[in-house]
Amino acid sequence: MNAPEKFLLPDVQSSPDLRHMAIQHVGVRDMRYPLSLVGKDGQVQATIATVEMTVALPPEVKGTHMSRFVEILEAQTTALSIAELPQLMQSMLTRLEAERGRFELRFPWFIRKSAPVSGVSSLLDYDVVLTCERVEGGRDRVDMQVTTAVTSLCPCSKQISEYGAHNQRSHISIRAELLGELDIESLVRMAEEEASCEVFGLLKRPDEKWVTERAYDNPKFVEDLVRDIALRLQSDSRIGQWRVSSENFESIHNHSAYAVIEGSNLRT
Repeated sequence: MNAPEKFLLPDVQSSPDLRHMAIQHVGVRDMRYPLSLVGKDGQVQATIATVEMTVALPPEVKGTHMSRFVEILEAQTTALSIAELPQLMQSMLTRLEAERGRFELRFPWFIRKSAPVSGVSSLLDYDVVLTCERVEGGRDRVDMQVTTAVTSLCPCSKQISEYGAHNQRSHISIRAELLGELDIESLVRMAEEEASCEVFGLLKRPDEKWVTERAYDNPKFVEDLVRDIALRLQSDSRIGQWRVSSENFESIHNHSAYAVIEGSNLRT
């Protein structure tokens, strides 16, 4: 049986729009898609990303071609590196015939860690967001955000208590505009090294003793966490604008403690 005859179908999206109103962002979002990403030392990791892809629509055009966003992802057959995000942006703009655009990739990232005493190895997950946007002047801005779970121990509780001190798990989020080569693991380590103690996927009893005592010897308020990390961010030439936040899920309250610092290393 022969294939059915192809009919010339109207392209409604490309028809003129008489309202003459530009749209800043139009596209697809909340689309889950498998991706392979290149991490530290060239190691490739497969993950599932939640994707948002949008372009700017001129006032005279009725609509964008939504299917083309999926086609762009389908065409990505090799592992994607952070350095290649601007190339993906250019592919999207060319395919959608747009001058401005933005895409965002949200995904879990796993790092193998060794326990501090026993050395037992396990994977720990981190939430990562990669964003690329074509901004004014034709420049592609790339941002990376990592959210890291850590332990924080209250300095006040330690000071006023005869024994013990309340501690909690905290989520530290660091967002950095990338001006140079910077991997996910580097931002993660900034958060973990400035916390009262880092967390691990698997610990034996000697490790539990170590992390408990480490946190007790290194108490930090939520304000201390963001300030200490901010000092490292503002001295890093690979980073432009940045933002660090910490949410401490308090163990003695039914609310969180929260702090944010924003800054920029860009010269004005």
